[in-house]
Amino acid sequence: MGCCTGRCTLIFLCTLQLLAALERQVFDFLGYQWAPILANFLHIIIVILGLFGTIQYRPRYIVVYAIWTAIWVTWNIFIICFYLEVGGLSKDSELLTFNISRHQSWWSENGPGCVRKEASMSGIKGLDSHSYISVIGCALEYRYIEVMHSSFQILIALVGFVYACYVVSVFTEEEDSFDFIGGFDPFPLYHVNEKPTNLLFKQTYLPA
Repeated sequence: MGCCTGRCTLIFLCTLQLLAALERQVFDFLGYQWAPILANFLHIIIVILGLFGTIQYRPRYIVVYAIWTAIWVTWNIFIICFYLEVGGLSKDSELLTFNISRHQSWWSENGPGCVRKEASMSGIKGLDSHSYISVIGCALEYRYIEVMHSSFQILIALVGFVYACYVVSVFTEEEDSFDFIGGFDPFPLYHVNEKPTNLLFKQTYLPA
């Protein structure tokens, strides 16, 4: 019963992580955040591996998933520090785009309540074809939205790590007890009782 409960919970957590990662991947693609895109892609692969290992009783796959959750927590802590500008980091830097572009988070212009306005720069020489974009009225700054995303990822990753360790320990105990009882012998009791049954049969039909 404990194995079923832990296994089913881990399946639910992996599914939830997969959905959350896919949702985050979509918005990172829209914001051209290349570093998070690569991290999300790897995260999705490992979560699918962990989900497969849980369903198919493969503890080695779950161990890989558990190790990755620790790395994933570290990455999301870095994202939180990046957007809160902790340790000399700046949310306006091009670190997450690999210095390829100056794009920021998609939420910076499309957050809840945000109004995007464009003003032409025709008065400035050489910038006639450009426009200045201003965003006003945001109910919540985009950096806090990104922090909430990362915090949620950390929460479910930590719970997933705990359940992954629990499920691996249960699977290992079941494998040890299975090998002790009879290994992969499909009819262990039949072979044990086979010899006494034959002796009884011979004793019944011995001539007087």
